[in-house]
Amino acid sequence: MNNKLENSKLENKRIIRVLISLCVLFFILIGYLTYFQLFQSNRLASNPYNKRILEAENSTLRGSIYDRNGIVLASSKKTKTGSVRIYPYDSLYSQVIGYNSRVYGKSLLEASYNSYLLGISEFDIVLGLKTHIGAGKSFGDAVYLSIDHKLQKLGEQLLNGRNGAVVAMDPKTGEILAMVSNPSYNPNDNELSYEWQSLVESSNHPFVPRATQGLYVPGSTYKVVTSAAAIENGLENLTFNDVGKVKINGKWIRNQNQQAHGTLDLKGALTVSSNVVFSQIGVKLGGEKMINIAERFGLNKSIIFDIPVKRSIFPYVNMGKTDLAAAGMGQGKIMVTPLEMAMITSGIANKGKIMKPVLVKSVLTSAGEEVISLQTSVLFNTMKQGVADKLKIMMQNVVENGTGKNAKIYGIHVAGKTGTAENELTKEDPNKSHAWFISFAPVENPQIAVAVVIEYGGSTGGQLAAPIAQKIMAAYLGMH
Repeated sequence: MNNKLENSKLENKRIIRVLISLCVLFFILIGYLTYFQLFQSNRLASNPYNKRILEAENSTLRGSIYDRNGIVLASSKKTKTGSVRIYPYDSLYSQVIGYNSRVYGKSLLEASYNSYLLGISEFDIVLGLKTHIGAGKSFGDAVYLSIDHKLQKLGEQLLNGRNGAVVAMDPKTGEILAMVSNPSYNPNDNELSYEWQSLVESSNHPFVPRATQGLYVPGSTYKVVTSAAAIENGLENLTFNDVGKVKINGKWIRNQNQQAHGTLDLKGALTVSSNVVFSQIGVKLGGEKMINIAERFGLNKSIIFDIPVKRSIFPYVNMGKTDLAAAGMGQGKIMVTPLEMAMITSGIANKGKIMKPVLVKSVLTSAGEEVISLQTSVLFNTMKQGVADKLKIMMQNVVENGTGKNAKIYGIHVAGKTGTAENELTKEDPNKSHAWFISFAPVENPQIAVAVVIEYGGSTGGQLAAPIAQKIMAAYLGMH
């Protein structure tokens, strides 16, 4: 009897061990598939050696890409050897949509939305299952962008071949309305193949989208961030005597042309873009508060977006007085993308809330079924509404009475901030500064926020970049 009982116990233990082993294996499998679904699906989707992708490429007519109003920005047509991708506007969307080539692979939206454009899901890629399409489907999904083609075309015309970027977005939803980067390239197959080697070797780096992956010193546009911290910490009514220069920890800080502005409070200092005042405000705020406000606006943080985005950086840990002075006026080691500056501007316009940026508005199957729809969400809570409201009025004064007068639009209140940023070339040639302008309008009910940067422009942000932003805002507001 005892032997039978012992044998039964041993048998139960074996069964339990087997069940535990099966459960462990099951959870390992689930974890493995989850890992691929969350972290590796895009890489697998764009891997040219993925047999399922190759089969789908051969059997599926790649889906078209449209602007927000249904204008075709990329399409495909069948040929004797398969299919070919057509970009009707040549270089205009190369830094947004990218290219799709059997020889060189895929980039940007063509890569990140590859599975949708082929009409397959990430589970199809990983497991070989058919989910949202049936066997033998021959048409990929249609991808609709938030971009307005007319605004995108205008942005390209206004850059007029100069290197830089224009980013326009809806501050209330995060939708990207225009995203132009120069230099660019023609992504159509024949032109891409012919130019490939020279593009790869170019010192201008035409495959780097300036809007999302170009990192620039923000210059005086960053003074809006310093101003937000100053308002929060009760410095808005503090006055300074601006004599055109100030020595901080043994280093001279100078205004442009060493111009003296006399007695200034925060609003006056932003209006005339006083380096003397903002360098001192940076010192008064201190490192902890300067780092905190930068990170609340999204610096040092990864931005989840439909195409890759470089992280904007505020790389200070322990800040001395000269670091604080430089950061307070937007110089030093701070580096930002134009998209980041458009988001900062949108956050001020949108009561202190930065919305998650959106490039893809919707995805529809060939049968018209919606696979993806626009989802808006708050990405960063940067400041209280009262602080944002004060900053709006200060930025409006910059346009009406200060350095941003070239952004005025008749009958509309515009808020903005100019920037003329020193960089790695300005020590040898002062005319190589970057020209910046950030803005939004109308101040009472913001509908569009714009960031413009012109590389090594040789003039101020107010002279070079502000007129571009003005025309973009006027055109968009005229459409609505």
